[in-house]
Amino acid sequence: MHDERFPGLHRRGFLTAATGAASLGAPVLTGCGSGSGSAKDTGRKGDGKPTQGGRLRAAFAGGGAGETLDPHLANLFADAARAKALYDKLADFGADLSARPRLAENWEANKTLDRWQVTLRKATFHDGRPVTAADVLYSYRRIADPEQAFRARASLEPIDLDASRATGERGIEFVLKRPTAEFPNVLAAFGAYVVPENSGESGGFDTRPIGSGPFRFVSFTPGRSAVFRRYDDYWEGAPHLDELEFVVANEESARVNALLGGQIEYAHELNPTTARAHEGKGQIAIVRLPGSAMQGFAMKTDRAPFDDQRVREAFFLIADRRELVDGALSGAGVIGNDLFGKGYEYYADGLPQRGPDLDRARALLKQAGAENLKVTLDTSAVAAGFIEAASVFRDQARKAGVTIDVKVGSKDSYWADILDNGTLCCYRSGAMPVEAHISQRLLSDSTTNATKWKHKDFDALYQQAQSTRDKTERAAVYERMQRRLYTEGGFLIWGFADWILGTARGVKGVSAEAPANTLDWARFDKVWLA
Repeated sequence: MHDERFPGLHRRGFLTAATGAASLGAPVLTGCGSGSGSAKDTGRKGDGKPTQGGRLRAAFAGGGAGETLDPHLANLFADAARAKALYDKLADFGADLSARPRLAENWEANKTLDRWQVTLRKATFHDGRPVTAADVLYSYRRIADPEQAFRARASLEPIDLDASRATGERGIEFVLKRPTAEFPNVLAAFGAYVVPENSGESGGFDTRPIGSGPFRFVSFTPGRSAVFRRYDDYWEGAPHLDELEFVVANEESARVNALLGGQIEYAHELNPTTARAHEGKGQIAIVRLPGSAMQGFAMKTDRAPFDDQRVREAFFLIADRRELVDGALSGAGVIGNDLFGKGYEYYADGLPQRGPDLDRARALLKQAGAENLKVTLDTSAVAAGFIEAASVFRDQARKAGVTIDVKVGSKDSYWADILDNGTLCCYRSGAMPVEAHISQRLLSDSTTNATKWKHKDFDALYQQAQSTRDKTERAAVYERMQRRLYTEGGFLIWGFADWILGTARGVKGVSAEAPANTLDWARFDKVWLA
């Protein structure tokens, strides 16, 4: 239920106004007025002196009635943005994907890289208790519970949590199972939030969550809204805003129309058609984060027909990546090469760029006994370009004799549905280091392994890369792993899209340089209303 103590957006009115004008993917009416709506006038530089006060309403696609504020279950971008407002991690990724200290004031390794000393900064939870080493160890042990499917579990795997210990109230010695050269990336892992000791046993994440983030809890209605209030004692300084409200709007058109109608001030994830319609027109501002969203298809390698490597290779060769970028993203992106992290550290950019080869694809399918193959492609309007990409790829596959049945699933449950079900689906990702993508999605015990890629020798290579002190030698191991994925993997990564946000003209302090998932993305404690 909407909290009447804070006048603002009523869900019924929001839906009525936001869904009545345009269908998903359709252009909406262009606003009037003058001025530029480009990223450069919404970036933090040049936005003037921050002002205090007000409530910002931010619309995201959500996860339906099953949503939770448990930060260790964060999976969607809406989950991550809410978790970032309420909680903190020991580290987070900067715009360049390097680990930056957060609750960890500093870290230092021993000579063999298998013990790391971490010192916490002075910070407090929303109930006034200090953030301690005991809270960190409790949080990490909760995430690592083998009975749970917490997202960061695979990322924390290098830590021997039984041997790790507090060395004082703000000191931790992390004992590792093997030398790990890039241990700060573990501390920055997606979902590795610090919660108060024993808070997981109280079951209060959705009724009275207590974190150490810049905002504290007021109210939460799963699938509808969450209201947070400024935490004045935040260690990095109190937010400029008095209040922050997250509202759920799964249709892109709903988010746009609510922004145009003044019912929200921030709309997450707009499509390129919408951006072109409004950029520079003055009514709303458009922020583009170039190339920060991976776009692709996930083939499940543990079941027919994609348990046959020849079929996977055929699908790699069916894809016309330029046509997919132009058709699904309206050209707002760059083509991919079936590997995650284009432009990031360790990305194997020396591999030949794949292009369509329908003759070779047909020959491979014939060798595999998969002539006249029929396969279902799961997609949804849950993300910009998904429906369009499925349609474009269906037409491309037909030229190779493959029949693709496009199945449109629920926006509320799509990500949970495609993790274990089906054989082929639309997939995307925000930014994270290449090694984090591997640990969370491509190891045998990864909890978000959508392609079901499980190979013990591949796991061993990952551990070897982690343990390699010399950076050049470590890069060579990562390249070896990516060459295998390029040849045999289940991710058909056809493009990297611009990430597009929309804001009201009076919203200032939104970073124009932070890819999705990184520290300054959805950083509402740094935003203000001019």
